[in-house]
Amino acid sequence: MTEARTAIPLNEHIVVVTGGARGLGASISRAFLREGARVVIGYHRSQDDAQRIVDEYPDRARCAHLDIRDRQSIQEFAASSSELFGAAPTTLVNNALVDFSFNGEARPKAADISAEEFRTQLDGSLHGPLAMIQALRPGMAERGFGRIVNIGTNLFQNPVVPYHDYTAAKAALLSLTRTFSHDLGPEGITVNMVSGGLLRETDASSATPAEVFDAIAEGTPLRSVTTPDELADAVLFFASPWARAVTGQNLIVDGGLVKG
Repeated sequence: MTEARTAIPLNEHIVVVTGGARGLGASISRAFLREGARVVIGYHRSQDDAQRIVDEYPDRARCAHLDIRDRQSIQEFAASSSELFGAAPTTLVNNALVDFSFNGEARPKAADISAEEFRTQLDGSLHGPLAMIQALRPGMAERGFGRIVNIGTNLFQNPVVPYHDYTAAKAALLSLTRTFSHDLGPEGITVNMVSGGLLRETDASSATPAEVFDAIAEGTPLRSVTTPDELADAVLFFASPWARAVTGQNLIVDGGLVKG
C-alpha cells in the first residue's frame, strides 16, 4: 500500500508572503489569514500597510522587513519568521516584485532594453525566490512538509506587451519551480506556480490605461479581468490538502484568456 502524502489544514500553516503588504501580496496574506493560518508579511518599503494587516489579525499576523535582493536581509528575515510564532514556516509564497510598472507604452522595446533592466528583474524574481527557498527549506525538510508557491505570469504563453525583462525573469522562475519540485519532493515539499494576467487593480497595474483593462476583459470567456483576491484563491489551493499530490505545476488564473 502507498503511504499517504503529508497534508495539514490551512489553519495549521505558518505562511511567509514576500511583498505581502500591498496589492496581490496583501490579498494573499489576507486570504490565508481568513482561513485561520498564521502569516508573516515580508515588506520592503510598506511597513504601514503591513502593520494595518497585523492590526486586523493581531493574534495571527506578524510583519518583518525584507529585501529580496539582499541575502543578508533574507537570512535575518528567515530567522525572525521562525521566532515570531515559535516554529518554522510551513509555506512560502514568492510574490515580491522589484520596481516594475505594468504600462506597455512606457516599457522599453527590444531595440532599447538594457542588460541592467534584465538584471534588476532577475534579482527580484529569480535570485530572491531562490534565496528565500534555500533559507526556509531546512525547517520544512525537518518537518517533512512544505509548500512553496511562486507567482508567475501568463505572458509566457501570450507575450502581447513588451515586458521583456519581467517575462524572462518569470520564465526562469517557472524553470526553477519545475526543477526544484523534483529536488525537494522527497523532503515532502511541493513547489508550484500561479500565473495571472493583468490584475484589476494593484499598484503595479495602476498605470495601465482603462481601455487595456476593457480589451482584456472582452477577450476572456468570463468577460472580466482577474482580481487579486481571485488569484489569491488559487494560491490557497496549492497550500491546501487538496493539492497534496500536485507539484511542479503552473496554474494560469486569468479568466480563460490563455489556454494552458
